[in-house]
Amino acid sequence: MGQGSLYRHFPDRTALAVAVFDENIGNLEAIVDRPDTTLDDLLDLVIEQALVSTAFIDMVTANPHDPRVVHLGERFYEIAERALDRERAAGRIGAHVATDDLLLAVSMLSGVLARSDPEDRRDVARRAWALFHAAFAPR
Repeated sequence: MGQGSLYRHFPDRTALAVAVFDENIGNLEAIVDRPDTTLDDLLDLVIEQALVSTAFIDMVTANPHDPRVVHLGERFYEIAERALDRERAAGRIGAHVATDDLLLAVSMLSGVLARSDPEDRRDVARRAWALFHAAFAPR
């Protein structure tokens, strides 16, 4: 699809990125709705989305106060909160981990993936998630 076609449907770059992330957030909401979903399942999907959406991540993070971007952040916060509540109840994550901690970890991960060479991104994601596992483990 050409750039002209894109801008007929999306008035600006942020609108395009928001449309992509709206679909991604919908997929995350669907997975967290399943009662057997773990935080690992959720973050595996987040990583998969980040691996293919690195350009869109930059578009969204460049406009953090745009109401469309704020709405996506609110939706993701709710997803993260639900996942953490489930993990805490199952004893798989420490009580010291707040929703904002998980959001920070995801933000850090998406940022480092966006700056990593494409062929290294899966390994970088795996290593980062191992660090988060250690930090988030019950104490």
